[in-house]
Amino acid sequence: MKALVTGASSGIGRDFARELSRRGYDLILAARRVPRMEELARNLKTHVSVVGVDLANLDQCYDLYRQARGENVDVLINCAGFGIFGPFDETDLRRELELINVNIRAMHILTKLFYRDFKHRDSGCILNVASSAAFQPGPLLSSYYASKAYVLRLSQALAEELRRDGSRVYIGVLCPGPVRTEFDSVANVRFSVKGLSSEFVARYALDKMFAHKTLIVPGFTMKAALFAERFLPQSAVVRLAYHMQKRKTRPN
Repeated sequence: MKALVTGASSGIGRDFARELSRRGYDLILAARRVPRMEELARNLKTHVSVVGVDLANLDQCYDLYRQARGENVDVLINCAGFGIFGPFDETDLRRELELINVNIRAMHILTKLFYRDFKHRDSGCILNVASSAAFQPGPLLSSYYASKAYVLRLSQALAEELRRDGSRVYIGVLCPGPVRTEFDSVANVRFSVKGLSSEFVARYALDKMFAHKTLIVPGFTMKAALFAERFLPQSAVVRLAYHMQKRKTRPN
């Protein structure tokens, strides 16, 4: 058994690698920070290949697929992603385009290519990592929230196509709330509520993936918040989201 994990150098991606190794999976780890993945690999008991890749680069997305396609990958976890915080007229356009390339384009390319392979052989699992941000607009984190909505809706649509085809291929989407990772430092924010541990989220997500659950939301608090949101008008949801994001502003 073999799994490909993107964004494997830190956070949830790193803990996906640890948990999959504990479950007996050989691994292909992909991210920009090779030394971190090599250190991780030394502490895992299954066979690990490390691939240095910048998923903001189109050609490197295809290169990663070409390197992995002959490895009989059983599980693809698209975990690479990051956020950018700030008013839309002040955030850096170059960084936003990098965000779109990593969070959306790279995920789409790898999903598409492995989806075709998995359908051809009628087996395989794809887990795309979105966020609870996917369920609503996100003022001050607008590009990130919008990117995760794409991940959520694409994954749900493909799951329905697979169901109607009677395919044994699985695709699901993980939508956690705040998680204690490097996300806040990269996005230059601080969470206003305590996040779940990345270890718990990875373990929970894999349990649900192997149970073939399409939409995976860890934690009772986030499940309750998403349920309550259904009863609010969209205007109230987006205003509440703004106030929640504003509270994340790091002090100077």
